[in-house]
Amino acid sequence: MNGGPIVSIRDLSFAYSESGPEVLRDLSLDIGAGTICALLGPNGSGKTTLLNLILGWLRPLAGRIELDGRAGPALTRREMSRVLGFVPQEEPSGFELSVLEYVLLGRAPYLGFLETPGAEDRRAADAALEAAGIRKLRGRLLPTLSAGEKQLASLARVLAQDPLIFLLDEPMSHLDLANTQRICWTIESLRDKGKTVVFTTHDPNIASASADTVVLLLKGKVVAAGPVRTTLNAANIKTTYGVDAEIIEGNGRPVILTRLRKR
Repeated sequence: MNGGPIVSIRDLSFAYSESGPEVLRDLSLDIGAGTICALLGPNGSGKTTLLNLILGWLRPLAGRIELDGRAGPALTRREMSRVLGFVPQEEPSGFELSVLEYVLLGRAPYLGFLETPGAEDRRAADAALEAAGIRKLRGRLLPTLSAGEKQLASLARVLAQDPLIFLLDEPMSHLDLANTQRICWTIESLRDKGKTVVFTTHDPNIASASADTVVLLLKGKVVAAGPVRTTLNAANIKTTYGVDAEIIEGNGRPVILTRLRKR
């Protein structure tokens, strides 16, 4: 892991309207290069909004975001697409594209005006389909896929894009256990190649199993941020989620146990 900040956020505030409540308030955060960072918190804590601000799709009320040492607004769209890749929770399903054609869209930052994908781009797309475990779906049309298959196709598109930073919004939300494991292993392989991965989740055990660092968010503020082992503790879980938790050790990682049945 490199560890130097590749995403630096300072005093960030955001609201969806001038008269509306602030979704994020005075948020400051550094995310190290070559690390996996999980943004963790309950519904409405600001996780997806933060990703959209990093992407430049939303404009903050105050504060700044730097990507790889440069202010986000200073990057051209082409530069931004080489720095950032995004996998949303839900991908539009109306595209009448095959899975392969869709994944090849990830190669757009490397193509000239009106240039079509070449052999190198197709090799990158094939490798991405293989990594996502959906090579057999390459000829299927997007609208015919299940929600989980669409999520894997979206991941493959961003793998083909090969950015410095991968932003994943609830990447395991529609997946079964085997594909959840595949995503976790893929995320780890990206880090091993020096990439940075930032993903959102509601599940502290997914964060514990996959991430190097976690950021606990509540009502637009950082409750705690740091290494998994020291940050995912009972006190921080109680503050973030309002539930009592027991923390045990599992494969060198904290495992968070909560009581789901009334006694």
